[in-house]
Amino acid sequence: MRKVTLNDAVFLCMRNGKWWTFWDLQEVIKEKTGVFYGEPTISAAIRNMRKSECRERYGISMYIDPITKKRIDGSKGYKYKLDLGVE
Repeated sequence: MRKVTLNDAVFLCMRNGKWWTFWDLQEVIKEKTGVFYGEPTISAAIRNMRKSECRERYGISMYIDPITKKRIDGSKGYKYKLDLGVE
């Protein structure tokens, strides 16, 4: 059985279309895999969802920006949402 990569874990979390913070992703990934990843590493994995390798692997449309980012109200942090571009 293939080991789950960080890209896999981020995709599996974010594919539900809900808003996620780095800290939400950190918590779920740590809980499910037992591995802790820092914010810069999770940020890189979110950016990877824009790359063609991830788009092909996870079935993300090539015709949209799959990552939407918005500021958390009253905070300096951001929330991220994955759009698969599938109707």
